[in-house]
Amino acid sequence: MSYEIKNAIIQRDDLDESFELIDPNGFFKEENILIAIDSDTLITIQLLIKSILRNDFKKWNEINELTDGESIANLFVKLGYKREEVAELLKSFE
Repeated sequence: MSYEIKNAIIQRDDLDESFELIDPNGFFKEENILIAIDSDTLITIQLLIKSILRNDFKKWNEINELTDGESIANLFVKLGYKREEVAELLKSFE
């Protein structure tokens, strides 16, 4: 099963502080409203989806507690991923 998170870049203009949508693939040319997510969070979401697709449901059931405002990146620690495993997931995006 493959998946794709459609994304583009939103860049702030230093002069007037407006934003410009950089969307070379034209994913959002028909959209009126968009949501911005910082790049670290986007990568984390992609990694979480990848871990779900790898059927890591046993690990998901072992997460007992989540606190409000906790970083989504902390889920990898709670899922038992080591730094090397996260690096392998990142390499799979290349």
